[in-house]
Amino acid sequence: MATAPELEARTLDDFRAEARAWLADNFPASLRGKDNLMATLEAPHEPSDDERAWTRAMGEKGWGVPTWPAAYGGGGLSRGEARVLAEEMGRIGAWNPIGGMGVMMFGPTLLEYGNEAQKLEHIPAIARGEVRWCQGYSEPGAGSDLASLQTFAEDMGDHYLVNGQKTWTSGGQWADKCFALVRTDKTRKHEGISFLLIDMKAPGVEVRPIRMISGNSPFCETFFTNVKVPKENLVGMEGQGWTIGKRLLQHERSSLSGGGSAASRMFAGKPLGQLAKDYRGANDAGQVSDQDLRMRIVRHEMDQRAFMLTLRRAALEAKSNQGPSAATSIMKNVGARLTQDRAELSVEIMGMAGLGWEGEGFSEAELTQTRTWLWGKAVSIYGGSTEIQNNVIAKRILGMLDHQ
Repeated sequence: MATAPELEARTLDDFRAEARAWLADNFPASLRGKDNLMATLEAPHEPSDDERAWTRAMGEKGWGVPTWPAAYGGGGLSRGEARVLAEEMGRIGAWNPIGGMGVMMFGPTLLEYGNEAQKLEHIPAIARGEVRWCQGYSEPGAGSDLASLQTFAEDMGDHYLVNGQKTWTSGGQWADKCFALVRTDKTRKHEGISFLLIDMKAPGVEVRPIRMISGNSPFCETFFTNVKVPKENLVGMEGQGWTIGKRLLQHERSSLSGGGSAASRMFAGKPLGQLAKDYRGANDAGQVSDQDLRMRIVRHEMDQRAFMLTLRRAALEAKSNQGPSAATSIMKNVGARLTQDRAELSVEIMGMAGLGWEGEGFSEAELTQTRTWLWGKAVSIYGGSTEIQNNVIAKRILGMLDHQ
């Protein structure tokens, strides 16, 4: 008689064959090895016919969000099946065309806190990659102390009237909808915050892109002036926004640390050892010629490997319990440090070639590295700054309390 592990292995083998056959029939060879340009914070590009076909196929199959419930357009796969699917996609250089903040943050949160009507309205569109979401959290006077936010949603009977300003709205100029924290009670700080869904095309919504040091403008200032929001767009109850918002941040930090869609991009690019050989040369043994640099590259890659293994373990533990925990703050901080360390090492290896901004004398990869290095400075700020994560770690993991 077959044991449970043997039956599970046999079932996964069957699913692997199914996934391999489906991918062979549906993944366009022209997209092999390319990144998902449609699920980033950069300006949306006009998708090719093959990209449209691939997105449609994955959306209809539900495999863009493989473990989400099939009833809402997800794949309904087990964790083991989702892992097999990822392995088979990696084997042929396929990428997931379904992504963005709807997948990374809002969808998992709505599945937990939304009512049935909200799930049926919003989750399938996210699963098919049809709607782009943005996040309305930070304000000019409420960054690290987010609970000080002042964007106000006034109860007008059958709708809310929203007035206020958000900043650092990632992808706001391209988004269709926004999940936002707003104040519905001015007499209470945390208990006066609610979680509201806002149509970015509604009258009174204005976005102004912010140009970053990297030269891109992925973030915006967002202004709400007498914006009407239907009452049914309230997630949870009035005053529950702080609880829901914190839960969403755990999902965000899990992804930003590498536990979600960001994992494949965190350490993307040419291996540091090969980069060093290209720019610094190799010795007679085929090693990076600079011994000190060689050792620092080895230490970084050891830290990176340990980090990725820890992420995998934490992800499995989260799925077997109640989802992401406060431990995501640790992962966020470590992931940010490793990302910045890698960028610094890359620029050091490339020397002057890694500091080009424009003009002749630099390859496209070298110009991209400069912008990647500059962009990486924000990793320890967005999604909750390193200092904020340290507070979370101290209070919620180490059990340290404030003392007056």
